[in-house]
Amino acid sequence: MGQPITVIAKPSTRPGIIRYEVNRNLTGTGHQIYRSESDAVGAMPADELARRLFDRGGIESVHVYNNVITVQLADSSPPSGIEEIIRDLFLYYRDGVVPEVPSTAAS
Repeated sequence: MGQPITVIAKPSTRPGIIRYEVNRNLTGTGHQIYRSESDAVGAMPADELARRLFDRGGIESVHVYNNVITVQLADSSPPSGIEEIIRDLFLYYRDGVVPEVPSTAAS
């Protein structure tokens, strides 16, 4: 359920910074800046994305504005896996996950 996000990685002129352009608006017209996972409180898509990126490790900061995500990598960390995390943000049921059916459902 859900749809994958189309992600295009664009290198920056600054080492360790990668910009990702996506086909979804994640913040409206506001900027969201996350310098650690503790900044990523809330239920907005940008908050959830930041939490997932920090859980991955190797991330110094995340900035999200509209459909652009800028990631600063920590200590020359490779960007492997970041595109997949962004692409799967709105996927609710992944391979191997079976949705739970409430026991009160009519039979």
